[in-house]
Amino acid sequence: MAKATPKTIERVYNVPLRKEFRKVPRWKKTKKAVTALRQFLSKHMKSEDVKLSKKLNEHVWKHGIRNPPHHVKVTVSKDEKGVVNADLFGEEKVSKKSAPKAAKVEEKKAEVKEEAKPETKAESA
Repeated sequence: MAKATPKTIERVYNVPLRKEFRKVPRWKKTKKAVTALRQFLSKHMKSEDVKLSKKLNEHVWKHGIRNPPHHVKVTVSKDEKGVVNADLFGEEKVSKKSAPKAAKVEEKKAEVKEEAKPETKAESA
């Protein structure tokens, strides 16, 4: 019997934002663009739980609150729990399961200790 694979849906969208952010005053444009992006993804992926990546958020806010981009190309994935994750198109995903942070910190401390050790005269001769 074959192992059941988790059902994940992955799609690429070019989300139009200009039509929505033109409805609000200029000092609210980017905030409205983010709201419109969430609404678009919620509607098309049929889930209320939408999470935007840090890179995507920074891309939308890149030119400040008054001048958001007119379109945003995103890669969207929906997991089996119904959580929708949106990433900027072309950005590589960083796996969180690679190594725990504590192990990385210990490795760095060990490297620093080795570098900081002064050589004695007996070792150099």
